[in-house]
Amino acid sequence: MPKLISNFKQYKAMKTIKIVLLFIIIGTFLGCEIQSEVKTLRLGHGLDVSHSVHKAMVKMAEDLLVRSGGKLKLEIYPSQQLGTERECLELLQIGSLDMTKVSVGVLENFAPKMKVLGLPFLFRDRQHSFNVLDGPIGEMLLNDGEKYWLKGLGYYDAGSRSFYTMNKPIEKPDDLIGEKIRVMESATAVNMVKALGGSPTPISWGELYTSLQQGVVDGAENNPPSFYLSRHYEVCKYYSLDEHTVLPDVLLIGTYVWDKLNEQERKWLKEAVKESVKYQRILWAEAEEEALREVQKAGVQVIRPDKSLFAEKVQSIFEGYKEDKEMYSLIKQIQETK
Repeated sequence: MPKLISNFKQYKAMKTIKIVLLFIIIGTFLGCEIQSEVKTLRLGHGLDVSHSVHKAMVKMAEDLLVRSGGKLKLEIYPSQQLGTERECLELLQIGSLDMTKVSVGVLENFAPKMKVLGLPFLFRDRQHSFNVLDGPIGEMLLNDGEKYWLKGLGYYDAGSRSFYTMNKPIEKPDDLIGEKIRVMESATAVNMVKALGGSPTPISWGELYTSLQQGVVDGAENNPPSFYLSRHYEVCKYYSLDEHTVLPDVLLIGTYVWDKLNEQERKWLKEAVKESVKYQRILWAEAEEEALREVQKAGVQVIRPDKSLFAEKVQSIFEGYKEDKEMYSLIKQIQETK
């Protein structure tokens, strides 16, 4: 009898274990099913959380969650948490990151046609740039990156880039002669600074403050909010608003990820991006005014030089594209856009 009871206890214990395991398997299966209904996209970028682009991305994440009924989520990693702009692009190409935001200047190394947007004095004014970017030319350039596993979703306003320096103001192109100017990893930016007489020095954005402090470079070029939020005005007391380039930021998604989204998910994402871009442009205009006001309060001398002197100096860059019929045609189409 004791043996029978012992066997019965073992049987009950084994049965209980089997039931528990069955519930675990069912629970895991159901959990996976629920989890599979929610897709999370990871977006990495290099800007500070106070930047208008980051704020617009936060709005995009909120909007996407509402539009999708919680089925499509966006996680944002700012301040180079996931790498530099170049590194984030490389991660997109291999499917290790879903989305990123980069400057056109960096993107041209991955999608060559984008370099047209980095040409100095290409646009007549800000509205002209919006007309181009929001029109068929801008759409074509966004789609052109797909062959490099990068799909463009939209353009964020990054204003106009101008020179800022530590030791002397830049009032005319000749003032750049002998000056080491930090540029992005962009052949177009390098050629522009060379044409103006300066010595272009590619340095990553995250290393620039220290490079300025240590005298590795004499200055850099960027838009007012970036100059202000980076605190570069603490070491560079001259800001020359020559506004040589109107270089947008581009929001991208890897084709590896895009191809896995269904039509409805793509629609939700496109709609959220569109609203995000509108919102960011409003924030950007406010940020530009604030930046110029605050850097002047901090003792920065803001110079407004004759832009035509700088534009004349870089005409050779445009002439250099005459042999590239496709690119030269694209330049002409942009210039002729109303």
